[in-house]
Amino acid sequence: MGWLQRLFGQEKPEDAQVNPEPVASSNDEESPTSTETIPLERQGLNGEYDESGLAKRVALAFDEDGRFDDVDSVYVAQTGSTVVLKGEVPSQDILDELVEIARGVSGATDVSTDQVTVG
Repeated sequence: MGWLQRLFGQEKPEDAQVNPEPVASSNDEESPTSTETIPLERQGLNGEYDESGLAKRVALAFDEDGRFDDVDSVYVAQTGSTVVLKGEVPSQDILDELVEIARGVSGATDVSTDQVTVG
């Protein structure tokens, strides 16, 4: 079972991207023609607005890497633009690799590993 399926209960959408192009969303409160860009941490797998967009795109990045298919005791969340990793990893090397991948996802300004144990 992949990261997206395990953490968010969804299969990878066909056009899912780790770093989608910014998408403008219309703001109905002002005028129908006004747009604002969705913040990177709120962009979903296809560039749409998603409250957990950054966490989902990090999970997708882990899925696409393949080295972490056997790591099933780590969870991905987000607080704003900070990726939060939780759980347990078998080694510090694996944690370092997960952090490196998470930092490479657009919109991630920091990666918190305070809630990860190694061992």
